[in-house]
Amino acid sequence: MRRHPRTGSRAVPGMAAAAEGVLSTQREEPVRDDAAVETAEEAKEPAEADITELCRDMFSKMATYLTGELTATSEDYKLLENMNKLTSLKYLEMKDIAINISRNLKDLNQKYAGLQPYLDQINVIEEQVAALEQAAYKLDAYSKKLEAKYKKLEKR
Repeated sequence: MRRHPRTGSRAVPGMAAAAEGVLSTQREEPVRDDAAVETAEEAKEPAEADITELCRDMFSKMATYLTGELTATSEDYKLLENMNKLTSLKYLEMKDIAINISRNLKDLNQKYAGLQPYLDQINVIEEQVAALEQAAYKLDAYSKKLEAKYKKLEKR
């Protein structure tokens, strides 16, 4: 650090000059257009302690802001990490469910294959019952015709 030539106080190189330039431009009086009268005013420099305090305050607030931004980003990443973990667990659960369903489906297919001969027999029996039913209807119709002929002959 170097010392200011007029005040003798310490300052951060470059910062004091930048801060002085900003502060001095804010305090300047408007320029008069009067060409005949020229007045010179001594440039007033703010006290070195004020600039240092302003710089410290600026850095403190900037640090607080950056800390907040980084904390928010960190929290976002933690949230994403937790969401990924939960999603992974859900996928594992779904995988277990899918494995159980697959296993149960294989068991059902094996049982169905074991029942297939009996189902085929039921289908054959059903076809035979349908044929027998048709024969019964034909026999009933034939017996009604015979009965009608018998009654006709009896009446004579």
